[in-house]
Amino acid sequence: MQLNVYEAKSALSNLLDRAIAGETVVIARAGQPLVRLVPVGTVKSKSGVTFGGALAGKIKLKQDFFAPLTDDDLLTSGRSGK
Repeated sequence: MQLNVYEAKSALSNLLDRAIAGETVVIARAGQPLVRLVPVGTVKSKSGVTFGGALAGKIKLKQDFFAPLTDDDLLTSGRSGK
């Protein structure tokens, strides 16, 4: 997401929350990108949930991670090693 300085002034708190949540937030002047908001390090949200952690950036998900399971996957997922 990119927005100009004028827009960012009134939405700064919201932009900080979005950047902490992992969204790319770029602030521009006259359409030219100036800065990117990024979290300093491990940050806790208002609810106490920690973003980041010891494994932050080290865990990679396969591209099909969110793909629906097949019927076979569903039938065999409850079996313990058999």
